[in-house]
Amino acid sequence: MKSVEPEVFLVARPELDYEELARYLRDVGGESWLERFDRGDLDAELNDPQNLAEFAGRLCYRSWEPGLNPNVSRVRTDQTQYLQNILRSMHGSVLEHVSFSFVLHNVSRVLTHELARHRPGVAISQESLRFVRLQDIPFWFPEWAREDAELMKRATALLEQMEEFQGWMAGHFGLDEEGVPFAEKKHKTSFMRRFAPEGVATGLVWTANVRTLRHTLEARTAAGAEEEIRLLFGRIGELLRAEAPALFGDYTIEDGAWIPQWRKV
Repeated sequence: MKSVEPEVFLVARPELDYEELARYLRDVGGESWLERFDRGDLDAELNDPQNLAEFAGRLCYRSWEPGLNPNVSRVRTDQTQYLQNILRSMHGSVLEHVSFSFVLHNVSRVLTHELARHRPGVAISQESLRFVRLQDIPFWFPEWAREDAELMKRATALLEQMEEFQGWMAGHFGLDEEGVPFAEKKHKTSFMRRFAPEGVATGLVWTANVRTLRHTLEARTAAGAEEEIRLLFGRIGELLRAEAPALFGDYTIEDGAWIPQWRKV
């Protein structure tokens, strides 16, 4: 048995092609919006997630500058205020263009079963125990469980027995013998995973758009949420707030729960 801790790695974020944006904006007369980058009116670090959300929102109303749309007589030039208005007015569709990809490492299948309930705006690629054979059993124990000596003694013994059985089955099936077809290994490995606990740690790539992330962040850090997923999404929330403060800066944190100022975007 190997004791592990759930981890989050942010591995992908939006990247804009500003030359293509400029080519489009020249055609619709919105060059002044892009010129704000050169003047430093937008985030000096060119925050692509926030810029993409703003771009998508302005395209809907042709609100690059007053006059392009006769119905628009003034426009917000402060990006944070603009995006706050997007959140406040629940114009959530423009947030679906902005996605982040995470590697969720050493998370249990308890957690991934919870996560699978959030499907819209999500892509998942998970480690397959049909192909990946277990040799040891990586397992996370919450702090309160680690403090219970008798519980840890019995839990560790049980996990070690399950590990021993995994090893016995591999030998019994001759999986490491010369010439065993991969299809046979896959077939037997698929059977062997049935004897792994639901708490076995695994890994996946999880991609979600901002609209989904805002809902999931609130739902999975709520007081009644499962404790491992609360821990994980607290870390995801911190990463997102650093990446796109104008899109995730409205949350307040109370006893680990991330509570948005604007809901149901």
